[in-house]
Amino acid sequence: MFYNPDNESINRYSGKLLLRREIPVDEATFKQLLHSSFFTPRSSIKKKYYQYQCQRCGNCKRSLFGSIPCNNCEKTHLYCRKCIEMGRVMECEPLYEWTGPKVKWPAHINACTWKGELTEVQQKAADRITEAICNKENELLVWAVCGAGKTEMLFPGIAESLKRGKRICVATPRTDVVRELLPRLREAFSGTYVQGLYGGSRETDGAAQLVIATTHQLLRFKNAFDVIIIDEIDAFPYHADKSLSYAANRSKREDSNTTIYLTATPRQKHQILIARKKLQHIFVPSRFHGYPLPVPAFHMCYSLQKDMKSFQPPKPFFKWYAHRKTPNHQLLIFVPTIILAEKLYRNLLQILDDNVVAVHASDSNREEKIRQFRNKQIRILVTTTILERGVTFPAVDVVVFDAGHTVFDEAALVQIAGRAGRSPKDPTGEVVFFHNGKTEAMVQAVRSIQTMNKRGGFR
Repeated sequence: MFYNPDNESINRYSGKLLLRREIPVDEATFKQLLHSSFFTPRSSIKKKYYQYQCQRCGNCKRSLFGSIPCNNCEKTHLYCRKCIEMGRVMECEPLYEWTGPKVKWPAHINACTWKGELTEVQQKAADRITEAICNKENELLVWAVCGAGKTEMLFPGIAESLKRGKRICVATPRTDVVRELLPRLREAFSGTYVQGLYGGSRETDGAAQLVIATTHQLLRFKNAFDVIIIDEIDAFPYHADKSLSYAANRSKREDSNTTIYLTATPRQKHQILIARKKLQHIFVPSRFHGYPLPVPAFHMCYSLQKDMKSFQPPKPFFKWYAHRKTPNHQLLIFVPTIILAEKLYRNLLQILDDNVVAVHASDSNREEKIRQFRNKQIRILVTTTILERGVTFPAVDVVVFDAGHTVFDEAALVQIAGRAGRSPKDPTGEVVFFHNGKTEAMVQAVRSIQTMNKRGGFR
């Protein structure tokens, strides 16, 4: 019997590559979908010569495959450990690709409901993004300083895509950035169904025309999007995890696609491609409010390691704190490890007698704490690098304890400094690196900020 899926099913499964347990239909309906060739089984792990490859994440490293007994037979089978957090892929269980009817997405004539105005520099970048989408250019990199207003620059391009009945995905490496951008995109495109996909999100079907997702969520898509916008391509884990770029490329539609990359701190490989004219780019050298990026100050701490081991703030911090230029500002304190964040904030709480809270990637309440900090219910927030990028607070000073730690590379330090001075009503803020010896990353971060300011017309 031929099975005729409804529009909801087509929207839900079109462009997907899923495990059976990710397809919430009863077995009889699923068999009908298979019989009608709406789902086609694909090998989940392929072997070529002596090498294996996971067909979901592209992993080829033998060390990242394991073997366990199968529940359905007495044999042991390989599974991929690389993408196991997305659900275990075993060689005896196929992945199912939707090969049924394709979605015809609606054309939204006036999709953008954002009432703001772009600056001249932003408009130039927005026009270039729109041009790349209209001409179906393969790739475009938007290199814009922290606080340039990259999200708003995307609005005209997204609106043009929706006008042409295209499907768009805005992908970012971090869950917190998805949470930050989702309400902004919903407000800017209020007449369009916008979904946010990340670990723990309430929406999981990925059936919207405009999707914002963590890059890990792209592992479940194939041949799905006309336009993919990858935010913060230099950020961990995207730049260090080949499976994420593998998934992003596979999720693009084969017949019509454009990838827009966004970054404030392009990695060396992208700068080389730009220099060789092998990657088209547009550069935005100034913040949207017309003020320069804050340049970090260095504070030497001779007893820094001793202080960090005892989970105490560096002694020079208290002198700076007592005499800082903007005492009305909230304070973001970055530390290199979770344990330091958890223990140091308690000591700060006692010493400063102020409202101090810690947040990190393993904190189940981090979304609420970030909301409270944004609403100024919290004065001082101690954090790891999870807040180094993609989040905006109107009036903060920024401090880094142990800025020479290996976790703080040049890109991270530039992004951290970029959290300060983001509001046009309060465009200044102090950024201080507390250290016990300058590192190359620290020096290069300051040089990079100074260079951006110079290119933006500031001296």
